[in-house]
Amino acid sequence: MNLWKKVILTALGLVLVSVAGFCAYGIKMYSDATGTVKGVYESIDRSTTKRETAVNIDAQEPFSVLLMGIDTGDMGRTEQGRSDTTMVVTINPKEKKSTMISLDRDILTEIVGNDTEDKLNHAYAFGGAKMAIDTVENLLDIPIDNYVSINMKGLKDLIDAVGGIEVDNTIGEFTLDGIVVPAGKVKLDGTTGLAYARMRKEDPEGDIGRQRRQREVVEKIMDKIISLDGLTKYRQILDAVKDNVKTDLTWDNMVDIQKKYMPAFKNIDSLQLDGEGQMINEIYYQILDPTKLYEVQTNLRAQLGLPENKEMQAVDNSNYSNYGYGTAYEESSEAYGETYNYYDPNTNTDTYVDPNADPNAVDNGQYTGGY
Repeated sequence: MNLWKKVILTALGLVLVSVAGFCAYGIKMYSDATGTVKGVYESIDRSTTKRETAVNIDAQEPFSVLLMGIDTGDMGRTEQGRSDTTMVVTINPKEKKSTMISLDRDILTEIVGNDTEDKLNHAYAFGGAKMAIDTVENLLDIPIDNYVSINMKGLKDLIDAVGGIEVDNTIGEFTLDGIVVPAGKVKLDGTTGLAYARMRKEDPEGDIGRQRRQREVVEKIMDKIISLDGLTKYRQILDAVKDNVKTDLTWDNMVDIQKKYMPAFKNIDSLQLDGEGQMINEIYYQILDPTKLYEVQTNLRAQLGLPENKEMQAVDNSNYSNYGYGTAYEESSEAYGETYNYYDPNTNTDTYVDPNADPNAVDNGQYTGGY
């Protein structure tokens, strides 16, 4: 056989082997991913008044997703927890643009379904994902089409699964729960990455700075996942999410998003919704400026292809009557957002419960730390 024939046949054989191997890999990946998605899928029985008809992802309609970081799942925490990280992402495939907005956990707002005004992050503690979604939807005046929640362990494992993330820590070296995060441009693994996303007290901007870092971490992870590097690490990614993530996105939704919405994820505007810090009844809150809130609402509605809601313009969202007092959670002003005591409105008593001494402290309303 001539040399050139041997070369062609060898090359052809390599191509066939590679294609066969890739197909087998693809089938295995599809099977694994389908099984994982079924495990993390958790639908919520709710309807929205913000849309006349449900969004159609298959038809490439703009949609929104509520992202929640739950302060449980690691460091010995097994309770339901609070949504101490709350972000809303609007995705518009026609404009090839996404908007990611962070909501301060201390925003004073109506907790829909609980008949009170309280901190935004208490909605999840009171009523899980459904109450959190309803509350955020009411606050922003947009439909929340889907949700994704991830706990602390999930975020840590996900950072490890994508091979770590590179950040520029401009705050300087800091230590959180015994974990040292170096200053400057560094590559973080799951442990240091979680600390980087959680730290608040040493940030000159407090929770606003923390939320900026959390958006940064999410964007870095997304960049890794949608890259080829993410494809090669699919098994680690699936392992990271299977026990630590819940979502109402179906497998078909995810396939459609991957096929039709990816350009929009490459162009993300980052926003922040916060207000003026105030101590009310010795509890710290963020009070929103109604004009700024209306601007955010209008921006997000436009991203979703919805008209401006001029009726909301006249609403003074800073007018709250109860300020959370008499609900299940009261916050210590001394701890400034770190310690939650149980308040019993029937006996008018406020009791601190040590979670180390009482493993059932969560049943008494006790939460410590912060996501």
